[in-house]
Formats: sequence, structure tokens, C-alpha cells
Amino acid sequence: MSFVPRSLFSRLILVMLTGLVVAQLLSFAVHMHERGEVLAQATGMQSAQRIADIVRLLDPMTAAERKKILQVLNVPPLTVTLDGPVLTAGSTDADRGMRVTMLTTMLKRYLADERDVRVEITAMAASLRMTGRGPGKKWHDDNSDWTPPMMRHAEGPDVRFVAQLRLQDGTLATFDTRAPGTTTSWPYRLLLSIAVLLVAVVLVSLIAVRWATRPLKVLADAADDLGKNLNRPPMPETGPLEVARAARAFNAMQSRLVAYIRERTQVLAAMSHDLKTPITRLRLRAELLDDVQLRARFTGDLMEMESMVTAALDFLRGMEDGEPVRPVDVMSLLESLQADIQETGGSVMIAGETRRPYTGRAQALKRCIGNLLENSVKYGQRAKVIVDDGDAWLTLHIEDEGPGIAVDEMEKVFEPFYRLEGSRNRDTGGTGLGLTIARSVAKLHGGDIVLANRAAGGLEVILTLSREQ
Repeated sequence: MSFVPRSLFSRLILVMLTGLVVAQLLSFAVHMHERGEVLAQATGMQSAQRIADIVRLLDPMTAAERKKILQVLNVPPLTVTLDGPVLTAGSTDADRGMRVTMLTTMLKRYLADERDVRVEITAMAASLRMTGRGPGKKWHDDNSDWTPPMMRHAEGPDVRFVAQLRLQDGTLATFDTRAPGTTTSWPYRLLLSIAVLLVAVVLVSLIAVRWATRPLKVLADAADDLGKNLNRPPMPETGPLEVARAARAFNAMQSRLVAYIRERTQVLAAMSHDLKTPITRLRLRAELLDDVQLRARFTGDLMEMESMVTAALDFLRGMEDGEPVRPVDVMSLLESLQADIQETGGSVMIAGETRRPYTGRAQALKRCIGNLLENSVKYGQRAKVIVDDGDAWLTLHIEDEGPGIAVDEMEKVFEPFYRLEGSRNRDTGGTGLGLTIARSVAKLHGGDIVLANRAAGGLEVILTLSREQ
């Protein structure tokens, strides 16, 4: 099963939306990464600034004064100790090394002197936080003050760093602080902006794709109508250059088809018409024959030829018929045909009914259904018409009680002048155009004719007519 849409409109929308969503997700990821780096740098700058301020405060003080002031300054997340152990070499981790360099540079910049500054960084569990003030400070699990995952964005764990430098009198000062990881709430304004942009682009894409694909739909509809009516109005040659060019090509093709079919039809009609004259002369001459049996055979052959010529003329006229489309009462049409056939001794029964008039060509439909009923009565003794009317299709099932048709012959009988071997006699044989004309009319109305042998014996002719022309 393919998940790719079948229509060009849906495929274009899918491609555009996929590309747009991927681009927005990548843009959002880049933004969040840069945002995390900026927050981390800003946090480090704040810590470095505070340490520099404390150093400048402690430099001029005596040892006793420093002890007193440190009791006030030791507030988490920063603690200050004097004369602590000297720091060892820092970590070789690339990320921490970069942070060490950044914090060292910031401290020297804020101190504005050449003091030797050492910095050591260690990562802490993201779930640990420092609470309390002064000596009562402690680390606790964040789950006690939990924030829903959708309300925060974590770039990494908290970072603890220790900075060590000497005051002006040589006292070694150690600053132990913690820079919080970039755990922050989602940038809702950015998300809203992306959502608004996404909706706007989607709406514009829908309009643009519909505008671009609409000429293709118009062209497809015109091609479909051309199969039903060669004399349909030409397409308007307007719109973009490519669309106008396609419309001109389509109209030119339609004109050539109409001219070709009209020329061929006129030639065949003229030939069929002209044949009637020598046939009439032959009939007159056949009447002069003294041999009665020979005269009967000649007359029968000439009558058959005349019948074929007349049927051919009717068929060719039907191809050129420009009968207008109008509502047709199919039930009245069936009852009229039923009465005509019963007058000649045939039997036709009608079951079911239509729910509303059918929009079509009345004379063409009469010829189509009439041919089917005549065939059923001629070869199947009697005919039964079952009317099945739906929203999209009007279907007529015509059943007879005849011998049926071989499966391999069911399509051949629709070919012009093709007759089954069993019907090639003057009493029952037709011209071979009845089913050809009927199928042409059915296709003119967006439908078709299908033959099927009945299980109980006989043939079923299924005529479908589209109501959505």
C-alpha cells in the first residue's frame, strides 16, 4: 500500500509542507543550541563579575575584617575560603577546557591586573540544587520542586567551578561557585512566531498550488468532455503562457479531430447514399426475371443490401448528431418502446423505476435502448427490463430467454457489421450495427454496455448511464 498521494495537488502540498517543517525544526534546533551557549556564557560572566567585585572588596581589608565580611558573602551558590589548598591541573576535557579558558579570561578582564588565576571545573548532576543560606546551605534533589518537562529545556547539568587567586597581600583566596546548567523554560514567543509563520506559509502554499494545478484539472475535464462531444466549446486560451499554449494545442487538436471525422463520415455517407440508386435499379431489373425462385433470391439479396445501407446511413448520421442535452423521462421512453414492440408481437416487461429524470439526448437514448430491446425480443423471445437508479448511475438490466452468446464473442458483437454465425440468415440476421450504435450512445452518455450469460439461461445486457456528466 503506497502512502504517496495520487493527485498532483496533494503531492505538491506534501513536498512543500515536509520541506517547511524540516526547515523550521532545523532552525529551532540551531536557535536552541545558540541560546544555550549564550545563556552559559552569560552565567559565567555574572559569576566572574561577582568574584572580581569580591576580590576588589577584600584587597584593602585586614585578616580580621575579611573573616567578618566572608560570613556575609558566603551565600550559595558562592563560597569563599582563604588560605585553602592550591588547585591541581585542570581537566583535559575539551568542553571543560574551553569553559576554563573562558572563565579565566573573564576574571582577568574584570580584575584588570596580571594576577595568576587558576580555574577548575567539574560537572554536577542536573537534579542537584543548592538551597539555604550561609552555613545552613545544602544540596537537594530537584524533584522536591519539580518543573514539568514541557515547561523547561535542559542543555546540560549544572557546572561547579573553583577559581583561585591571590589577594594583594598574598593571601590565597578560593572561590567555589556553581553555574547553573541552561535549564530554562521553552521560548514560547519563538514557538508562537514559528507556528504563525508555518500557518501563513501553509495557507499561501494551498492557494498557490491550487492556482497552479487548476489549469491541469480544466484540461483534464476538457479532454474527458471531448470523448463525449467532439463539438464541445473550445477551451479559453487565457492564463499563464504555458496554460494558454496548452489550451491552443488542445483546441487545434479538437478542430483537426472534428474535421477528420466529419470528412470521413461525409464520404461514407455519400457512398452509402449513392449505393441506393444502383440497388433500386437492380431491384427493378430483378422484377423482370421470369424465374420466380431466382427473382426471389435476387430481391432478398437486394433488400438485405438496402437494409445495410440504410443502417449505415443512420449510424453515420448519429455520429454527426448535435442533439441538445435535456431532461429525459426514461420510464416514459421505456413504456413507449414497450408499446411499439408489443404491437409487432413482441413481449417486454418492465420492473423498477427511475427516481428522477435523466439528463441526456432523448433520440439517441431511444435508438440505443430500442436496439437492445429489439435484439432481446428477436433472439430471446421476450425481454425483461430491470431499472436500477442510483445517485451516480442509471443502470438498465435487459434479460432475455435466448441461447446466450459465447464468451469470446461478447466483445466482437459490438464491432460494426459483425454478426454471429447463427444469425446470418435473411429471416433473423440484422445488419450488424445495432449493438455498435447502442454502445456509441452509451459512451456518449459516460456509460457502457456489458453482456453476460445468465445462470438460468439467456443473455443479460447491462446498460449503464452516468448521471455525473
